[in-house]
Order: sequence, then structure tokens, then C-alpha cells
Amino acid sequence: SVAFSPDGSQVVSGSHDKTVRVWNVTSEETIAGPFEGHNDCVTSVGFSPDGTQVVSGSHDKTVRVWNVASGEITDGPFEGHSNWVSSVAFSPDGTQVVSGSHDKTVRVVWNVASGQNIGRLFKDHSHWVTSVAFSPDGTQVASGSDDGTVRMWKVASEQSISGLFKGHSDSVTSVGFSPDGTHVVSGSHDKTVRVWNVASGQNIAGPFEGHSDCVTSVAFSPDGTQVVSGSHDKTVRVWNVASGEIIAGPFEGHSHHVTSVAFSPDGTQVVSGSYDNT
Repeated sequence: SVAFSPDGSQVVSGSHDKTVRVWNVTSEETIAGPFEGHNDCVTSVGFSPDGTQVVSGSHDKTVRVWNVASGEITDGPFEGHSNWVSSVAFSPDGTQVVSGSHDKTVRVVWNVASGQNIGRLFKDHSHWVTSVAFSPDGTQVASGSDDGTVRMWKVASEQSISGLFKGHSDSVTSVGFSPDGTHVVSGSHDKTVRVWNVASGQNIAGPFEGHSDCVTSVAFSPDGTQVVSGSHDKTVRVWNVASGEIIAGPFEGHSHHVTSVAFSPDGTQVVSGSYDNT
């Protein structure tokens, strides 16, 4: 898993070697870490909105929050999931963390300041939860699942809203909100990318076809006009949301599956992580 810092100067990565590292984008040097504490693969990482903390989720079933400057665990391990944690994300205000798990649940349960479980448990998926994301206003969470669906949840009420987003013919691997919060993008083992209207649950763009293997990670550009996708076909592609055309890529260079992608905050760069350890 990889993610840019809010100012675009750093990238955080989580690895099967159980560690988290922070890199300088310009120099390509490790500037913080390895952060050690997880006792199994790190599956998901993300920066806090102010860039001072990193959240990580792991196969060890825990969520941890790290201070970037010191490398110390500032919160956690947060325990509660009964299976692997597959995806984590900070809320836009940095006070909460959402986690998705192979135990089929989504939890908005972690108050970062107190480390307390605040009790939001979403459990309507019928299979593993593979990806979670907060809406830009922090009131909703999107989740993707091995059951092939995308769901929207209201954080305050634990209610599923907009119903099931159905269209993919295989597991949903990744979800992400558009910057204005009106759309969600999803990637799937069916090799496609789709864009959904949050209010209606309708598939409004896609399926975007071009990858020759599972799509593992997707994200909107900062201006909401583009989507980046990474795949087991070892490539990264950038799509125009309106036309569905590939406008950049396929970017080739990885020698193994691409597992995670993200846009830089200014939209000019894309970071990718892979099983090739780069």
C-alpha cells in the first residue's frame, strides 16, 4: 500500500515485511522508518490530513497510528477485528480512523486522540471487506467487498444508504471518493473500473476496460476529472472519467503485480506500489 502526504513531498508505504516507511519523493530516500510493531503483513497505510501521522492496518488484525517524526506508535494497537485488516483511512478532520476487514465488517471505531472504540460497526457485506474510504465531508464511508458490491454508510447512524452498488462481476478490490463527494470509483477482479453516483447508486461511467488482469487499486485525481488504476497486469493507467478513454499509460516498469496507486495532491504525479518491492 502507498499514499502521498498532503503536501505531496512524501510517500508512505506498507509492506509484507511487516513495516511502514516514509520516503522523500524528490530524493527517493527513506526519511522515516522502518516503523516496526505489526507482527504480520501491513496491508494498508495512509497519512493524517496534517501529515504528522500515519495509520496502518495489518494481517495481525490491528490498526496502529504512528508519529512520522519520531516513528513511535501514538495510538493503538486498536483491536476489535476478528480477521485481517485490509484497508484503513483517516477521517478528513483527522480525529477518526475507518477500517475494513476480512471479518466482513467496517468499523469507524477508532478515536485517534483517545484510542477509544467509538462503536460504529457496519456489517452488511456477505464477504471480506477489501477497501474503505471516508467521504470528503466525513459523514459517509464507502466500502468495497469480495461480495462484488460497493456500499455507502452514514457514519452517524451506522445505516447503509443508497443500497447496493451492483455491476462488477467479481470482487471489488478498491474504492475512492471524488473530491466533491458526489461520486465513488471502484476497481475489481473483473479487470474493470466503474464510477458511481453516491446519491442514486447508479453506475454513471464505465466499465473502463483495458487491464488484462485484476484491478487492485483506484483513485480520483484532485480535480475529479481523472481516475488512476493499478493492476495485476503490472501496469498503471489513467482514465478520463467523462470519456472512459485511457489518457496516460499504460505505465510499465513494475516486474510484478501493482497493488496500490495514488495521485499526488497537485495531480501531476502518480505513485504506485508493487509486489516487486518497489
